[in-house]
Amino acid sequence: MIWTILHIIDIILWLIIAGSVAYVVFFALISLFYDKEDNVARHAAAISNQMTKFLILYPAYNEDRVIIHAVTQFLLQDYPKDHYTLTVISDHMQPETNEILKKLPITLLTPTFEKSSKAKAMQYAITQVQGNFDNVVILDADNVVRPEFLSQLNILCSVYDAIQCHRCAKNANNDVAVLDGASEEINNTIFRKAHNRLGLSSALIGSGMCFSYKLFKENVFKLSTAGEDREMEALLLHQEVFIKYAPDIHVFDEKVSSQDNFQRQRMRWMTAQIQSLLSNIPKIPGAIIHGKINFIDKTIQQALIPRSILILLLGGISIFITIAVPAWCEKWWVLFGLLAIALFIAIPSPLRIQSFKKVFSIPGLVLRMLKNILHINRKNTDFIHTQHDT
Repeated sequence: MIWTILHIIDIILWLIIAGSVAYVVFFALISLFYDKEDNVARHAAAISNQMTKFLILYPAYNEDRVIIHAVTQFLLQDYPKDHYTLTVISDHMQPETNEILKKLPITLLTPTFEKSSKAKAMQYAITQVQGNFDNVVILDADNVVRPEFLSQLNILCSVYDAIQCHRCAKNANNDVAVLDGASEEINNTIFRKAHNRLGLSSALIGSGMCFSYKLFKENVFKLSTAGEDREMEALLLHQEVFIKYAPDIHVFDEKVSSQDNFQRQRMRWMTAQIQSLLSNIPKIPGAIIHGKINFIDKTIQQALIPRSILILLLGGISIFITIAVPAWCEKWWVLFGLLAIALFIAIPSPLRIQSFKKVFSIPGLVLRMLKNILHINRKNTDFIHTQHDT
């Protein structure tokens, strides 16, 4: 009897984990399909010859180390200067930093929030910056872009109301940064590129995002948690707004270089994932009735086991079952093998060797992530700042 119960538990656990693995494997394979060039956007841009007016927002909470470099690099755009307004929302930054920023051709806002958040910073900017804007671009304080960034966005803005650019690593100075960069690229492959290739919306990241000004203004004041990107994504998908992924428009993002920062960052992400899942579930019946496939898919994403935990969990169970009950282990190793192949496909080829050399750093990072589970707050209103090391 006891062995029958244990076998049932083994099968149920395998099925639960298999669901997360199947999702990753499916979209990893879809990413291999041929991606047709977005000639629709190029043709529309050629006909209209439109020059989009952009509002660029840099929410910057205690970002003295990185904000000046990011802003000065952005000002090298080859786009007409009178067609974009760069705004820094300086929250709890040093007076010396603000003095330097004041000398640059930008709009500097210096609000004082009792409880800071990125959502509050964006809401404040929309109320304070006046102008006839077509689109809003959201960047993190450490994000650096190339001079052709706005020119490339201008082409897509003629067709799409919501765009997620290709955020990628600008540093790989240690094991943590390399794995963080690889994780970002896996997400880009599975949740953005592959989804678009199936006609589904891309996931948002939190920076490197571009929205039509009207759409952004209608939704930004509905954001209330520290997982503002997931909130915004859920709002747009519920409104059936398609999110376009732009793999050729790069936004270089600083990857975390310390285990403490990694844990703090994942704490914010895991909390946002739980909060988003709980918020979306009650809306699922209506989404099914009205055929809102993107919203349903997003809810499924939030229910997936975080990938780093999935790797360690699946590997650990496979080894344990092999030792304890060898007759049950084959299905576990098959699942582990499928996950490994999917992740190999999802990582861009230039990063594969470098990433797999750092694989032994994963267990320690995952154990730190597991500690976060004890501190998850489903309301998720407290802003958790990730410090930069450079």
